[in-house]
Amino acid sequence: MELATRPIAQPAPRSVPASWWVAKRAIDVVCGGALALIAAPVVALAALGIAIVSPGNPFYTQERVGRNGRLFRMVKLRTMVVGAHAMRAEVAHLNEADGPVFKIRNDPRLHRLGAFLRRSSIDELPNFINVLSGDIALVGPRPALPSEVEHYDANALRRLSVPQGVTGLWQINGRSTTSFDEWMALDNRYASTWSPLGDLAIVLRTIPAVLRRDGAH
Repeated sequence: MELATRPIAQPAPRSVPASWWVAKRAIDVVCGGALALIAAPVVALAALGIAIVSPGNPFYTQERVGRNGRLFRMVKLRTMVVGAHAMRAEVAHLNEADGPVFKIRNDPRLHRLGAFLRRSSIDELPNFINVLSGDIALVGPRPALPSEVEHYDANALRRLSVPQGVTGLWQINGRSTTSFDEWMALDNRYASTWSPLGDLAIVLRTIPAVLRRDGAH
């Protein structure tokens, strides 16, 4: 997959032992690979359901911003009708998020399975493909859209100094119920304090958070 690079001025990265980066990648490959295998039947069943209720490819890729502004294509299960992004202007007045983020709790563009897939986080299971390919890590700030990053200030840009991830402090601390500033504060705390053992703790805390559907919509 061809990737583009967007130059972004970054603060000096936190200095950590080289072994930590090796351990982080090992966690991604081992845990991410195991989770991908476990998730495969669920993803297949969900893809079939999407194909039935909403004609079109059940998967879609979307450009996201990775570490240091590197652009990549993130894989997800489609939760909206085909052509939903072209309808954004029509639903812009329903945006419930603050900051440069666009989120609607009951988005009218969702297909019949869309809300369930989002609340259960099943739509994000294909992200493990990006983990195994090295685009993102298992744990890290959630990859943002380029249109969001364009509005980041220096404080928000700090979150891009570490690999972006499938889960992180934001996901286990309220997710969409937090304000944009709280979200950025959680991501920056992660960037300043992460460790391999801390990553494993976040993975373990993600399981009950997903089951409780904390802030997922």
